[in-house]
Amino acid sequence: MTGILAGKNLLITGVITEASMAFHTARLAQEQGATVVLTGFGRLSLVERIAKRLPQEAPVIELDVTNTEQLDSLAGKVTEYVPHLDGVLHAIGFAPGGRGALGGDFMETPWEDVATTVHASAFSLKSLTTACLPLMSRGGSVVGLDFDARQAWPSYNWMGVAKAALESTSRYLARELGPKGIRVNLVCAGPVRTIAAKSIPGFDRLEDGWSKRAPLGWDNTDPTPVAQAACALLSDWFPATTGSMVMVDGGFHALGFGVEEIAAAPEA
Repeated sequence: MTGILAGKNLLITGVITEASMAFHTARLAQEQGATVVLTGFGRLSLVERIAKRLPQEAPVIELDVTNTEQLDSLAGKVTEYVPHLDGVLHAIGFAPGGRGALGGDFMETPWEDVATTVHASAFSLKSLTTACLPLMSRGGSVVGLDFDARQAWPSYNWMGVAKAALESTSRYLARELGPKGIRVNLVCAGPVRTIAAKSIPGFDRLEDGWSKRAPLGWDNTDPTPVAQAACALLSDWFPATTGSMVMVDGGFHALGFGVEEIAAAPEA
């Protein structure tokens, strides 16, 4: 099979539904010649059903990125399906609901919820990468999915703080792993209508404002541009790129529009 990922073995996390960016990355990666192994957390049977909808059914490994035992055993479980890894997609984020970590009152969120958010959404990039290092002795690429944390977005709250930590973590990992031939980059996506996004109060207004302001426009129902960027970074086509945020947002980030303008926009 030909394609920019021909012969590559990839571990892809975060596949929950067919609408997820991780699912579309896995689909496109297979179409480009990669062998894909998925991880799932929680409702593993759901991930296994989704895995059957890929062009080739992919095996699913249970992984809670905050569970040390599961991280320690990850490499061994992956080798049941592939002998090594050439790339890893980090598509993981979690914030406890109900007390402000995501969509509530930023000032009232307790430390316990903040710690959980940062652990699962940012520190997990380091944890996942470390767990996969034994399988990446030939070098490779680690790609994380991000949402631009340089501004304070409406409702995003402590998840925004966690994304800022994710961005910093990726740069430090790039520094540490460059001598091993491992690149670490993020795809900074515009808002995509996933299950996670739908759970954020007011996120629909952010989506609507984005499509009107992005120079190239923005289709918040289409994860394909994000998946294409992730697959390109997982391939050998960016051999000298690491520690970078690749913006896939229709060009919204390049303009001077403030988030206050979006927040003040009338609701549909």
